[in-house]
Amino acid sequence: MGSEADLHVMMFPWFAFGHISPFLQLARKISSTARRRTIRITFLSAPSNVPRIASLLPSSPSVNIVSLQIPHVDGLPAGAESTATITPAMAELLKQALDLMKPQVASLLADHRPQLVFHDFAQPWLPSIAEPLNIKTIFFPVFAAVSTAFLMSPSRRLHGPSPTIDHLRLPPENFPTSSSITSVPTYQAEDFLYVFKSFGGAPCLYNRVVPAMEACSAIVAKTCMEMEGKYTNYVESQYGKPVLLTGPGVPEPAVGELEEKWAEWLGGFGEDSVVFCSFGSETFLTDDAVMELVMGLEMTGLPFLLVLNFPGGGGVEGKLPEGFEERLEGRGKVHCGWVQQQHILGHKSVGCFVCHAGLSSVMEGMVAGCQLVTLPQKGDQYLNSRLFTGDLEVGVEVVRDDGDGRFTREGICEAVRVVMVEGEEGVGKRVRENHGRWRKFLMDKGVQEKFTEDLIVKLEAMAAA
Repeated sequence: MGSEADLHVMMFPWFAFGHISPFLQLARKISSTARRRTIRITFLSAPSNVPRIASLLPSSPSVNIVSLQIPHVDGLPAGAESTATITPAMAELLKQALDLMKPQVASLLADHRPQLVFHDFAQPWLPSIAEPLNIKTIFFPVFAAVSTAFLMSPSRRLHGPSPTIDHLRLPPENFPTSSSITSVPTYQAEDFLYVFKSFGGAPCLYNRVVPAMEACSAIVAKTCMEMEGKYTNYVESQYGKPVLLTGPGVPEPAVGELEEKWAEWLGGFGEDSVVFCSFGSETFLTDDAVMELVMGLEMTGLPFLLVLNFPGGGGVEGKLPEGFEERLEGRGKVHCGWVQQQHILGHKSVGCFVCHAGLSSVMEGMVAGCQLVTLPQKGDQYLNSRLFTGDLEVGVEVVRDDGDGRFTREGICEAVRVVMVEGEEGVGKRVRENHGRWRKFLMDKGVQEKFTEDLIVKLEAMAAA
């Protein structure tokens, strides 16, 4: 168990690496920060996730990984223990399996006796089994505070169990008036309906998140007051409990070297001249969207590297404009599959990042010094985009149709040219200046370490209370 002076923290994220990764990053930050006493970490996850988690945590006696047993649920295949290997429908069944793990987790809490447990949206029952053991629970939504504030306010209940698109176009009651988000387009509000959709009679996402936040001891947000103070203050006022801040999720430096073929290709262009475009491994564009995107990038007149992924690992055959490869030989490249995104963003030739506004991707682009163009595709990405292009004004969002979200090649070209070609005046100049100021803030090691130190002080106080 270690000395009585140890602070023992348990981490229990949802079984998706998009959720596991922020928990891992937080575990590394708090365990590696120099303190007068040891911070012990116990990490809970499904068996198939353990090897990867172990490779990403420090090898230390103070770090322990516990493998959970996944109960049987009809329709959920054996070994389906991460959203990376299953369909969205199976992911709903995996949530049901997690609910059946309540007694198993209660036993682990009684055996390990951590002072604090960080948990995710999928375990709204965790506070009820931790409180009798005098264990404090900290709810950790892995999204930007703006998403929690806009979508997960208890006041959304005022519209009943199923808000309409018209309700979801507007912010919840008492939302900060200084926000750039006074409304969202129809296609985004329609996407937000997922938050309130029940699958097979199970609780919808909203009815997991909000009860978890209402029952926990505190909420933690992956942000800082400088960037999202109005949203963290709003969440704190809505839930009547402390919101602790980890600081923004500044990515750790990339490990290793950029693959030779990309280093050689990018090395043929001038500094800050290449547009890198990627939407992550789980975002798939329609054929029409691919066509508009490619044509828009071509219209910029700038060299570009476009990374696309398709369901089932398919390729771009038949999806590119006729004569594209001949016209853009040596200037435009389309790749399907995984690439070293952080390494590519850090290459001196890459000056612009067109992305889906996933929080990790935006932060990687900011730290690398790449100008941002956002083309959000779903969920929290829409609100992330508004935060960075609206509130902070560090990038430009591609113009879309209000009804169905379609974008045009002209819209792609215009957004890229604003930050890459027109950066000496108007919007482009303002965006570049803001980008430079915020990047300096994110790259200040002393400032970022202070966020972690302040968080640890508050965790220690919670554990002692």
